[in-house]
Amino acid sequence: MKKYIDTGKKDTRSGFGAGLTELGKTNPNVVALCADLTGSLKMNDFENNHPGRFFQIGIAEANMMGIAAGLTIGGKIPFTGTFANFSTGRVYDQIRQSIAYSHKNVKICASHAGVTLGEDGATHQILEDIGLMKMLPGMTVINTCDYNQTKAATLAVAEHHGPVYLRFGRPKVANFTPEDQKFEIGKAIMLNKGSDITIVATGHLVWEALLAAETLEEKGISAEVINIHTIKPLDDEAILASVKKTGCIVTAEEHNHLGGLGESVARVLATHHPTPQEFVATNDTFGESGTPAQLMKKYDLDAEAIVNAAKKVLARK
Repeated sequence: MKKYIDTGKKDTRSGFGAGLTELGKTNPNVVALCADLTGSLKMNDFENNHPGRFFQIGIAEANMMGIAAGLTIGGKIPFTGTFANFSTGRVYDQIRQSIAYSHKNVKICASHAGVTLGEDGATHQILEDIGLMKMLPGMTVINTCDYNQTKAATLAVAEHHGPVYLRFGRPKVANFTPEDQKFEIGKAIMLNKGSDITIVATGHLVWEALLAAETLEEKGISAEVINIHTIKPLDDEAILASVKKTGCIVTAEEHNHLGGLGESVARVLATHHPTPQEFVATNDTFGESGTPAQLMKKYDLDAEAIVNAAKKVLARK
């Protein structure tokens, strides 16, 4: 099994900030809008260096989405920034009507997603945003796993024409993907080849999947680990090729099991190759206040939960 090294824990939101900073220098059409959370979204550097291309909208997220849609008409590429809860649930009507329906070239960039937002609690810990966004026709949905991948994704979505939902998080997590990686929208990444079980993971659960694969290897189980950074469009071919070899699959995500990555994978399997599947995700529940580590443990979103799911699905082969 290939060993991945954590080069130093970093928050994925800082990867977004670094990518936006680079875009500010290289793409004059990129503009940024924020809903009173510039520091939390790490947009300060863009604001300081390009004040004429930065718009502080204040606590008016719906207005921000409408402004962003309008800016695309003049050829601008707007990046909106706020928490995932405010980026989706609070402004769903505006996104649907002004951005998705019109296929506007807006990049909806959402930090503090999932339970790892931590102490702010259930009102801020959105666990249904992937489902909300993937159901919008024409919306690309991306959920990155570490700092390097988030920076690469930020650069990539600027080159993609059409609405994008880019989801990332608050806490510092393992940074293990290549610094010079090429980010291909809709293309899964094979992290570890295996023969007994497929584990597909997204976001913060990718690192946990790699840890789980190490534990499974110690038990004589060969796990294939795939990083699904793009949930829509989903890389059906990569998933099907893997399960045809292994015969079972675990999906892992920091999201409700209803509407997330797991359900998208289940649709592919049901349509093309029915395969035993177990879900590592929240079980139709809201979150609560706590540290990210405490919440990941309580809601069964860690490496141990993936190992347990692997044991269950292996017994069903």
